[in-house]
Amino acid sequence: MARIKGGLNARKKHNRVLKLAKGYRGARSKQYRVAKQSVMRALATSFAGRKERKRQFRQLWIARINAAARMNGISYSRFMYGLKLANVDINRKMLSEMAINDAEGFAALAEVAKSKLA
Repeated sequence: MARIKGGLNARKKHNRVLKLAKGYRGARSKQYRVAKQSVMRALATSFAGRKERKRQFRQLWIARINAAARMNGISYSRFMYGLKLANVDINRKMLSEMAINDAEGFAALAEVAKSKLA
């Protein structure tokens, strides 16, 4: 039986990596060995970045809610605890949107939280 060389598969694999490395500077976009390392690192960083983005958004929402809650005379932690006691289930993203766009509605929620705490 004749031996089959792996040239075609190797070429496809190399081209796939080099395509991902398009736009990188110097050897990172030209040489397979260097490009492979750069692409592996870039993919790992992008995975971590997608997780980090979720953390940063939650951090931003909490900062906005805290600022709006303090304008209504209550701290963030007491506000959230008051909402929990009142069985109000609104996520932080929506609370932060309310804090920006619907100040009256947020003030009403703050009053509900204060009344449950007292």
